[in-house]
Amino acid sequence: MSSNTIKPLQDRIVVRRLTDEEAGTKSASGIIVPDTVSKEKPEQGIVVAVGEGKWDEDGEKRIPMDVKVGDRIIFSKYGFDEVRIAGEELYIVSASSVLGIIV
Repeated sequence: MSSNTIKPLQDRIVVRRLTDEEAGTKSASGIIVPDTVSKEKPEQGIVVAVGEGKWDEDGEKRIPMDVKVGDRIIFSKYGFDEVRIAGEELYIVSASSVLGIIV
């Protein structure tokens, strides 16, 4: 996925959801943990593109983003919009829906 395929605006982030293997929902032996086990867990993904940030209250300065392309993040399960670009399913997430960066 090329980051120039979609450019998020303001404080939005484009995220590729982690695969079962990347997220750890598939065991080493290939057993997939059912969705019912992880239903209420937040989502995880890799940041593909980042907006420039919101403007401050005076509209004079942008508030810098806390994430960068390549970060692995945890975000709210219901805080995103799904889009399909070039056959790939991506999420557009607001910065306020990002719960943390996995380090």
